Amino acid sequence: MSAAPARAAPRTPLAPAFVETLRGLFGDRLHLGEAVRAQHGASETHFAAAMPDAVVFARATEEVIALVKACAAVEVPIVPFGAGTSVEGNTTPVRGGVTLDLSEMNQILSVNREDFDCTVQAGVRREELNLALRDQGLFFPIDPGANATLGGMASTRASGTNAVRYGTMRDAILSLRIVTPHGRDIRTARRARKSAAGYDLTRLMIGSEGTLGIITEVTLRLWGIPEQISSAVCSFETLAGAVDTVVQTIQLGIPLARVEILDDVQMKAVNQYSKLDYPELTTLFFEFHGSEHAVKEQVAMVGALARDNGGGEFRWSNLPEERAKLWKARHQAFYAATAMRKGAIGWPTDVCVPLGRLAECINETKQDLEKASFPAPILGHVGDGNFHVIFVIDPNNPAEHKEAEALNQRLVQRALDMDGTCTGEHGIGLGKQHWLVRELGEDGVDMMRTIKRALDPKNLFNPGKIFAD
Repeated sequence: MSAAPARAAPRTPLAPAFVETLRGLFGDRLHLGEAVRAQHGASETHFAAAMPDAVVFARATEEVIALVKACAAVEVPIVPFGAGTSVEGNTTPVRGGVTLDLSEMNQILSVNREDFDCTVQAGVRREELNLALRDQGLFFPIDPGANATLGGMASTRASGTNAVRYGTMRDAILSLRIVTPHGRDIRTARRARKSAAGYDLTRLMIGSEGTLGIITEVTLRLWGIPEQISSAVCSFETLAGAVDTVVQTIQLGIPLARVEILDDVQMKAVNQYSKLDYPELTTLFFEFHGSEHAVKEQVAMVGALARDNGGGEFRWSNLPEERAKLWKARHQAFYAATAMRKGAIGWPTDVCVPLGRLAECINETKQDLEKASFPAPILGHVGDGNFHVIFVIDPNNPAEHKEAEALNQRLVQRALDMDGTCTGEHGIGLGKQHWLVRELGEDGVDMMRTIKRALDPKNLFNPGKIFAD
């Protein structure tokens, strides 16, 4: 049993004249067949599918503008789509309409090496960008795990494994090019590293999940590739020992690049899926960036903290192939978790709390999950207080779905009680709309609705997301 999509408005088939307009704009990049529509209507996780009436593939901002104007004229919804890796139903077209696939807008438009920035079309994927930047000694560090598009990462305010050192998409974006619901072509800022010029339109659009504007270009901050990159793995007898190690490391100001936690359940899944042989205990994955001397010093200090907190062998390496194997296993953790049960699906959720409450939050969550009737591993980017739970449930078992819902409610309420947030990086989408109200209050969410109505009075941009209309 899958979660139902947000309440659906009555739908009527696309008018033949409108279909012909789309065909004139996109030719064979207009898709009306069920296979492509189904691909763009399904979610990575537990949400029910809701197919669009049509899918179009754009290649330029001008085509997006033409589509928006055509849809506005007949009041047809538009749902932007990047790689489809979001996990809160963010791209599910619950009101039908046209899904705008931006994956063919995949050009790197400029790289300004001396300024450490670049401008890319929205459909460029983060791995492709880093491959193109490598020969210039630069890299883009925001790494949500999935090989997502940069436009999608901006739309969901993505974060990831490097956030503890390099921040999130909010910190990495200098400027956006967007198409508004009225078909206007807007640049939200210039390339300057700071500005006090009026409202911050860039950050208004970051995390808006395609409800306020369609992102077609992104200007990003870049970083120099570190002289030395080393990874380390350490297992702990207790979950508390692992979390305390992270908190103490941050409090001492040791500049970690990445630190990920995987509990004993997740490590068992990772070992089986990725053919590894780590102890099936709560484990921390670390990565250190800097000069050779600085990295050695960081490794030594964190190793000592780990030992003081009951950590086992501190295994580290600066060999690229070993680091790649380690982080590939971490990035495949979701699929490793769902592979624990034949025919199961994953329901991922995430919260983020102040670092001083992290140990308490994770420990209470672990105690709750140990009573579950299905596997529910914990993992996450604990260096900034963010962690995830994956409920591995039988999609045909309503009781398990109900149980997962109850566990998720207790998790999110626990985080809010600690002055945390209902989502550190997944976004609101369909799944956490009522939690947004609890987090920010009716007045805060009503302000968001006011902005939405002002910019999108016909409610055509990704309707039904973030809050019910």
